[in-house]
Amino acid sequence: MLSDKLKNWLLPSELKAAIDNAPKPVGSFDYDRWGYHRETAYKAAASVRFLYDHYFKVKAYGQEHIPAQGRVLIVANHSGYLPLDGALLGYSLLTNPYAPRVPRAMMERLFTDVPYVGNLLNQIGAVTGERQNCIDMLNQEEAILVFPEGIRGTSKGFARRYQLQRFGNGFMDIAIETNTPIIPVGIVGCEEALPMFGNAEGLAKKFGVPYFPITLPLPLPVQVSLNFGEPMYFNGPIHCEDDLEAKVNIVKAKIRQLIADAQHKHGTGSV
Repeated sequence: MLSDKLKNWLLPSELKAAIDNAPKPVGSFDYDRWGYHRETAYKAAASVRFLYDHYFKVKAYGQEHIPAQGRVLIVANHSGYLPLDGALLGYSLLTNPYAPRVPRAMMERLFTDVPYVGNLLNQIGAVTGERQNCIDMLNQEEAILVFPEGIRGTSKGFARRYQLQRFGNGFMDIAIETNTPIIPVGIVGCEEALPMFGNAEGLAKKFGVPYFPITLPLPLPVQVSLNFGEPMYFNGPIHCEDDLEAKVNIVKAKIRQLIADAQHKHGTGSV
């Protein structure tokens, strides 16, 4: 059994309180309808804390732009072959000194179907990236992490780092329908922490995954920067797919700018 002192070191009282105070309508066993589980969230937060504070020494800029409450879509670039960016971004919201939030994350169905992994991701707040799931959670006034590049972003490889791939349009359609503000985020560092030098296509096919990264055995301890932009608001009506894509490209351009700004602060040059 862990001593109380060790438990408090792993999960400080303010971190536990941020999770406890999140307005999640959980049932008597502490699960909600999407599988979120408070006790698992404690363990995840304690695990990511070391990575965030000490291993990657994350710097977060613009956290004051995140609404203290109410629905919001946090839209970011996707990088690295593992969901490290999502974990660090989620922890940043949880420990935001202006207003802590316990966010959700929309994830690829691929991960939902992986035994144990899918359940674990559900328990810490990730949900299959289906339109109705997202709308229902926004109607519940959640903060939701969205990576519109999807697998296109994580599989592009180190040679194309910080080159934004095609964005899906679904998040914009939902934002307009539900009157939800968008917070754009530029993430820098995960490309270097998780460099992917190639794809072992034969192994990927064998295991039924989109790619099998040729990479280093462990993430590199490089600094990660998270650069949050000001809220963006979009209105309809949307007359055609081109209208929707034009608005998506406005967000994409803003994220590209936030990445460049973060790289400048980071000392790694521009995109």
